[in-house]
Amino acid sequence: MADQYDLIILGSGPGGYVAAIRASQLGLKVAIVERELLGGICLNWGCIPTKALLRTSEIYHYMTHAESYGLSAEKPGFDLKKIVERSRGVAKQLNMGVTGLMKKNKVDVHLGTGTITAKGKMSVEDAEGKKTELSPKNIMVATGARARDLPFAKADGKRIWTYRHAMVPQEVPTKLLVIGSGAIGIEFASFYSDLGAEVTVVEMLPRILPVEDEAISKHMEKTLKKQGMTIMTGAGVEKLEAGAKGVKAAIKDAKGKVSETEFSHAIVAIGIVPNTEGVGLDALGVKTAKNGHIEVDGYGRTNVEGILAIGDVTGPPWLAHKASHEGVVAVEKLAGGNPHPFETWNIPGCTYSRPQVASVGFTEAKAKEAGHKVKVGNFPFIGNGKAIALGEAEGFIKTVFDAETGELLGAHMVGAEVTELIQGYAVARQLETTEAELMETVFPHPTLSEMMHESVLDAYDRVLHI
Repeated sequence: MADQYDLIILGSGPGGYVAAIRASQLGLKVAIVERELLGGICLNWGCIPTKALLRTSEIYHYMTHAESYGLSAEKPGFDLKKIVERSRGVAKQLNMGVTGLMKKNKVDVHLGTGTITAKGKMSVEDAEGKKTELSPKNIMVATGARARDLPFAKADGKRIWTYRHAMVPQEVPTKLLVIGSGAIGIEFASFYSDLGAEVTVVEMLPRILPVEDEAISKHMEKTLKKQGMTIMTGAGVEKLEAGAKGVKAAIKDAKGKVSETEFSHAIVAIGIVPNTEGVGLDALGVKTAKNGHIEVDGYGRTNVEGILAIGDVTGPPWLAHKASHEGVVAVEKLAGGNPHPFETWNIPGCTYSRPQVASVGFTEAKAKEAGHKVKVGNFPFIGNGKAIALGEAEGFIKTVFDAETGELLGAHMVGAEVTELIQGYAVARQLETTEAELMETVFPHPTLSEMMHESVLDAYDRVLHI
């Protein structure tokens, strides 16, 4: 007889495994089906190992600029193999941590490729071809997404890389082309630039980090150029040919001029494709959008009873913390609770480049498009004592308020450690805090967080330190 469960989750990324833990806490008999490694792409090949790499390049940057801090570090160097080994070790440690969490929470784990064969039925085929039949009352699809290839030049892992290849390089590129300037593209551009690569970033849209506030994008472009990168916006790669020693790219610039340039390597970071093929959704009639993403309501429910979906497979924003929260909401509703329906209005976004970028809520332009009259505050890092003491005086914080109600509509940051600061504004928005509460809040000194306070004050002509 097939194993029976209240819920089977297909995929063990940050959405799937968190949903499994919450389901178990609520008394459901739950299992996870995973075809590769517990923790999914994020933990094993995305969020975590890339941050380990970026930490290494950050420290190397400080070593090469030790003199700025009154220190000496003669001929600093690095061992690429050890850099990669450290990153993989961090991923392995967390993978083992998820394994432990599954045991602690009595979540069954079935390793293999899962396919929904009928309503309430799933087949799991392991690496040896052995099949196990499972009988779930409900199925949650949390299969995530994969990197999108260029249609005319698929990644080969040697000269043309996806993010996954870029995390385990055999050599540091001497001249690197990064196609796409979202968070993934900019993070890898930053990592390899700090290790000495000559980096060119090509972005089809008018500005890099196009989902960020325009002021943040402009500052980042200026800063990255100052670091030595070549930034081409409004441009596109027309052709990419891999050879034994490099890649040849035909790039059309913003004026329509096409030029050919040779690079040692190229990273393709032009978006993702949802992993919906082979799951068995079509046979059940599960609705998907034109781009392949599964359509769900605010509780992760599809149009087919008993089939839920969360995370990257359901659409943007493609963020681990979005998937985790989405999974918790879906499970709590499934278990008979009454959670708030999942919404994307207060999900922070972070880019862990040098400098870092973080944001939450409306950009200034989006706030105006939505009909708000706005008050905008800005405060530069150069006006903050802690930032100057750290030697990190580049960057600024921007806040956007509704001029009539004082509602905090959005916050945008670029600079050191802003990925840690942004949650303060996310909490403020969740609590529906207005400018009055924020201005009356005491921020500790000396901290970078004081800039958050000053940015709010600036929006209301009360700024103190500039």
